[in-house]
Amino acid sequence: MNVKVSTYADGARPLRIALFSGNYNYTLDGANKSLNRLVGHLESALGAVVRVYSPTGPRPAFPPTGDLVSVPSVKIPFRKDYRLALGLPEAVRRDILAFKPTLIHLSAPDLLGSAALRLGRTLKVPVVASLHTLFDSYLDYYALGWLRPLARRELWKFYGACDYVMAPTEAIADELRAEKLPTRVRTWARGVDPELFNPERRCEAWRLSQGLNPDRPVIVFLGRIVMEKGLAAFAETIRLLEGAGRSFQVLVIGDGPARPWFQQRLPTAVFTGFLTGGALATALASGDIFLNPSTTETFGNVNLEAMASGLAMVCADAPNTRALLHHERNALLCAPDKPSTYAEALSVLLLDRETRRRMGMAALERSTAYRWTEILNEVVAVYAEALTRRLISSDPIRETGGLAEPRPAALSVL
Repeated sequence: MNVKVSTYADGARPLRIALFSGNYNYTLDGANKSLNRLVGHLESALGAVVRVYSPTGPRPAFPPTGDLVSVPSVKIPFRKDYRLALGLPEAVRRDILAFKPTLIHLSAPDLLGSAALRLGRTLKVPVVASLHTLFDSYLDYYALGWLRPLARRELWKFYGACDYVMAPTEAIADELRAEKLPTRVRTWARGVDPELFNPERRCEAWRLSQGLNPDRPVIVFLGRIVMEKGLAAFAETIRLLEGAGRSFQVLVIGDGPARPWFQQRLPTAVFTGFLTGGALATALASGDIFLNPSTTETFGNVNLEAMASGLAMVCADAPNTRALLHHERNALLCAPDKPSTYAEALSVLLLDRETRRRMGMAALERSTAYRWTEILNEVVAVYAEALTRRLISSDPIRETGGLAEPRPAALSVL
């Protein structure tokens, strides 16, 4: 897909995006990695001006891409590693008005996002939302499952009020469409960088430095160490494998508030802590099997990174996983929340090196369909569509040869 940027309708300004995030860089997660990459693409490939509004912390996880404006926030009581924006204070509102956005992009259905949505309606600019997390799916892990129906209704109400919603998979897009919401639903998947994540990153010296035996396969966990990532199912699966006398090792890449709980249940595992960049890519490629029992992902960035690294995949059989992987073709998909099924699948791979290799290569091949440039241009296409529709519906029209013609949109995707 080729992208062409023309000037804004007034002929003087580049595309100006106001992006609102619940966590742009204070804690690393899959959502903000994607958003930072998107901002870099918009600025470098399109010449757009992007201003990001998000809570910030005293020790950010990584430097932000683009111009970041801090908004007031508080720590979330049951997840103190995350913060909740308190809305849109007057000083931030004035900053947005002075910025004069062409389009507003929302990435979290929180108080800040809701306030930005209302401001977008006042400014009469398109409001596009990207769905990164189905927050209601987390409630079961905090004894709040009874709130799920109410939380889901509020999520749909928020997304239904936007002009466009970009879902990470077709399964979630179809769920949104089934609600018959007054919004246009599109799909924005996620990508992977093959120069960073690839099998060539595998390093036997690194394995040895971590105390990992070169002759025993390594099962990998990657992600935030929080209960909603399927930690209980992972730990129970490992217990079952140990009870069956299987020979393997466990590598846990990441950090989070549930790390003490996880370490207590995996006393022989190697915990690397938080890694990024080349260190992360080396650690991941130096494993053999990727186990992801999480059912709360909306896309599964970690799955894609493991696939690109050539690992054999064992994952929960959930809609987001099926968007990437096919059972017995490039992964083994297991009944969610049933550790015995994960243990059975892992046993097959632990006992058969050739099957393990073949599944890893099939996952690697599948990952090649997800390259960042094409993936990010999907967002550009949605922006172009939203801007064109807004110009057609709200701007004066010219008469050309008896036909009504809208003024040109800010960008087009060819």
